[in-house]
Amino acid sequence: MGRGALPRRAAWLAGAAALAASGPAAAASGNPPQVDYMLQCQGCHLEDGSGSPGSVPSFRDAVGRYLEVPGGRAFLVGVPGASTSPLDDAALAAVLNWIVEAFGPAEIAAEFAPFSAEEVARHRRPPLTDVDAVRAELLRRLDARGAAGQGAAAPAAWSPERVRSRPGSAKPSDSGGR
Repeated sequence: MGRGALPRRAAWLAGAAALAASGPAAAASGNPPQVDYMLQCQGCHLEDGSGSPGSVPSFRDAVGRYLEVPGGRAFLVGVPGASTSPLDDAALAAVLNWIVEAFGPAEIAAEFAPFSAEEVARHRRPPLTDVDAVRAELLRRLDARGAAGQGAAAPAAWSPERVRSRPGSAKPSDSGGR
């Protein structure tokens, strides 16, 4: 470990413990959703939801856009990082709700129908295996909605050209591309 890594880790763990003890917001995992985000999602999507350009999508002012197109809710539940997490269905639903509320965009976060444990259970298994193709199709749908004046187009950072695709990827269905 580099110099200063241990004090930063200790501070992070202390913060996580404080959030975990923060009472009634705790989900079925025993943690509030923001702690489950820290433990299950933050390693790739980062504390501020910014991700890593070219490999991990940003959540900021973007993740809620998936809720605007058919298949988007199933996609958010089915991506491997979510669907294979050790969180139970209720805790994962709480984390997904927290992510939409925390990272928006605000106009969607203010009006979206929250994920439920039952919805998570329906879309969680099997995990989505063709993430890039499904994401590209959802982005195409978002762009089509924007061009038709039915909502905002996909953010530029999500453009299909910036989404890595795998050779032989099949076109996803409305059921989440499984």
